[in-house]
Amino acid sequence: MSENQVNSPVQAEEEPVQDINILKKDRLDKLADLRELGHDPFVITKFDVTGHAADYKKEYEAKEAEILAAVGDDEEKKAAELEKLNENIIRIAGRIMSWRDMGKANFIDVRDKSDRIQVYVRSNDVGADLFKEFKKKWDIGDIIGVEGYVFRTRKGEISIHAKNITLLTKSLLPLPEKWHGLKDTDTRYRQRYLDLVINPEVKDTFIKRSMIISSIRRYLDDQGFMEVETPMLVSNAGGAAARPFETHYNALDEDVKLRISLELYLKRLIVGGLERVYEIGRVFRNEGVDTRHNPEFTLMELYQAYTDYYGMMDLTENMYRHVAQEVCGTTCVPYGEHMIDLGKPFERLTMIDAVKKYSGVDFNEINTLEEARKIADEKGVEYEDRHKRGDILNLFFEAFVEEHLIQPTFIMDHPIEISPLTKKKPDAPDYVERFELFITGREMCNAYSELNDPIDQRERFKAQEEALSQGDEEANRTDEDFLNALEIGMPPTGGIGYGIDRLVMLLTNSASIRDVLLFPTLKSLDK
Repeated sequence: MSENQVNSPVQAEEEPVQDINILKKDRLDKLADLRELGHDPFVITKFDVTGHAADYKKEYEAKEAEILAAVGDDEEKKAAELEKLNENIIRIAGRIMSWRDMGKANFIDVRDKSDRIQVYVRSNDVGADLFKEFKKKWDIGDIIGVEGYVFRTRKGEISIHAKNITLLTKSLLPLPEKWHGLKDTDTRYRQRYLDLVINPEVKDTFIKRSMIISSIRRYLDDQGFMEVETPMLVSNAGGAAARPFETHYNALDEDVKLRISLELYLKRLIVGGLERVYEIGRVFRNEGVDTRHNPEFTLMELYQAYTDYYGMMDLTENMYRHVAQEVCGTTCVPYGEHMIDLGKPFERLTMIDAVKKYSGVDFNEINTLEEARKIADEKGVEYEDRHKRGDILNLFFEAFVEEHLIQPTFIMDHPIEISPLTKKKPDAPDYVERFELFITGREMCNAYSELNDPIDQRERFKAQEEALSQGDEEANRTDEDFLNALEIGMPPTGGIGYGIDRLVMLLTNSASIRDVLLFPTLKSLDK
């Protein structure tokens, strides 16, 4: 029995799973036979396609509807008009995904980048020799070119009637068996190419990811922002609370770090007068791996001169709404068991008010570190000796608030201890003009009224250096060149950073960040 018969839907439930090495040898033997006949598929350099499966199916349905509307119930005229469509010869290319052997006529399913389409292959049309080779030497998983016309079968399925077929690539390994597919998540992530072949919904996720990024770019470009690129390898990895990866420049004989943020270089450009800039790029943080975190991920940061964090809130709300509408066709998107409404005004809460709402503790009434530690002990919130009052407020927020923020919510006015690059609130200098957007209990972005006072910034860096010396591996180091830029003068500026991967998770209803990264970080199999 040939392998394509074993993998056909008719046979798959009955036949035992064959050893992959036997199947591979069988395919290698077929390739050798093809080469002996002078039909080596790997020497073919191109195949001119005229379109894609999804487009041809829609086009045929539209033409069919036009004919039916024009001829009404006249079956003879309808048949004659439909027959004329057979003159429109098209060419598609794709992978054979299933095979139904009907003797001198076979049905195969071919999938290209747009969709799958059934192809009717008959000996009388393609020629006896080619048909024999097709049945004996071709397999499920092979990539082929098809030339023919679109028609509707007696069972009502829009298909291609092949007039010629070409083997473009011989697949030397079998695809996962049709009925069980590829469900093992580890294999899916490690062999994403196979995941994309077998699971069409995975391809849809990454098509939508590309659409999301394109939509963001269009939105910001229309708002007068300029896209820029900044260094990935830096001497001082600042702009976020994270441990950096370290590497070495051989040519310069210098140790450097992979960037953890885009912030400090983009602010230098604001100093230089560019006024509105953004960057979408990879950043690298040497930290844990889970459903929300990957050590390398895509971050977008933007900075706008002459605005503040309220301006960033308005921009964020409008941009999320715009992207959802453009990509998903709606501002109400499902996520897990929730329906997220991006069309309504986003809720705005200060961190103190949020902590009071969900824990009952009012940090407006807690004025000293001792009082903060006491209430933390009472509520079971763990802290470290180095933590100050503002740090403990943030720990309360993480413990009691985050999980409740399902609908879009801006959390504003963070304590200064956790915000080293943010402008103080004029009327409350222990807090800063900062917000984070939370949706589905996750932080989606982080924004500031940017600190532009170089004297204050130097003091903040000193506090970060002290935290570093006390064991905080995520603390920032002093960046003298950035301070020099601030001394040249940076205008009042609003800035924000967006986790692109989490936005894609939201708009594709994906539970894990690994589902929206083509090649997520995984531990090597030999470790």
